Amino acid sequence: MPNREVSFFENVWDVVRQVPKGRATTYGAIAKYLGSGLSARMVGWAMNAAHALPDVPAQRVVNRNGMLSGKAHFGSPTRMQELLVADGLAVADDTIVDFTKVFWDPATELAL
Repeated sequence: MPNREVSFFENVWDVVRQVPKGRATTYGAIAKYLGSGLSARMVGWAMNAAHALPDVPAQRVVNRNGMLSGKAHFGSPTRMQELLVADGLAVADDTIVDFTKVFWDPATELAL
């Protein structure tokens, strides 16, 4: 469960740190899990701020269709895809292939 004593960004990063290699989640799923279902954009801002944190696998967070919508924030146009491929995911046309099969939902995966 989210920790109410730390910042929203820190709660987002804690969730993202738990996304396993070979899986991906969405901005909206994280926002919903944190109790802010309408704050997907804020999750995106947290991901943009996470690039200085080597232990936050920001590449594993994509939009609701599996598209690499945050790829512009990875230093090069192909870096996000390279990281996802290294994680074992297939990417075609800036979208994770078979996204529904690799989708990691924190609401179910982190349920108590």
